[in-house]
Amino acid sequence: MWSRTGLIAALMLGTLAATCPATLFAQTGEELEVDEVVDVELVLAVDVSLSMSFDELEIQRHGYAAALENDRVIQAILDGVHGKIAVTYVEWAGNATQRVVVPWTRIASSDEARAFASRLTAIPPSRARRTSISGALRFSATLFDDNGYRGLKRVIDVSGDGPNNQGPPVHLTRDDVVAKGITVNGLPLMTNDGLTTAFDVEDLDIYYSACVIGGQGAFMVPVNEWSHFPDAVRRKLVLELAGPIPAPAPEAQERRPVHLAAAHVEGYDCLIGERMWRNRSLLWDDN
Repeated sequence: MWSRTGLIAALMLGTLAATCPATLFAQTGEELEVDEVVDVELVLAVDVSLSMSFDELEIQRHGYAAALENDRVIQAILDGVHGKIAVTYVEWAGNATQRVVVPWTRIASSDEARAFASRLTAIPPSRARRTSISGALRFSATLFDDNGYRGLKRVIDVSGDGPNNQGPPVHLTRDDVVAKGITVNGLPLMTNDGLTTAFDVEDLDIYYSACVIGGQGAFMVPVNEWSHFPDAVRRKLVLELAGPIPAPAPEAQERRPVHLAAAHVEGYDCLIGERMWRNRSLLWDDN
């Protein structure tokens, strides 16, 4: 038998349940979902502009795949606080050209690393016009939102063979990304083996130091020969996953230099790519 007070309470509760049942009695799947904690959320953002030959695109794909399967990289992952990372692979060119090749994937074992590598090499790469590092950074930064993971650190690992020549200024975009707590590391490709070099800069490593990389512990590893690429990617991943960067021996520094982010490179023109494109724009009908 309901008391008068109990009956009124039950009727009120029933009325509320009928009008907003999701709030009172059930949570949606999104509300119940909890992000998986990992050591690093890592975006691998790789240049596929027309200055890269198809052979070079394949070298990049297979270089990243081999690095992720490497025993030292796997061990660096397992040695983390949580023993797992989350990775996604993106290819980019112009300001509006970004493609997620492999979506966010957890790697916590050699089997999961091999599975990621298999997915990465299963789809042939394709090229596109222009070079927008700023577009790549801006797009990559959005990938951290609601990705299902929560990392102790978030990193964008960007590789490319030329300066920004389309989209917002790269150094300003870099600063916006870093302000969100994201570290930007770099892999400048200084091989000069592409189809064209009309918009290359000789000191691409300094450009990356001054204008591209940034955030806590940011660094870049320049690649001077394509034969060095797989090793450079492996070393870079180990450094990103292992935490603080150890000081290399002098002979190692000469052979495979690792450069920390420069707080300021006096007088460097971070708009050099845009200026080069404008100066040559009469040769192409391009806006």
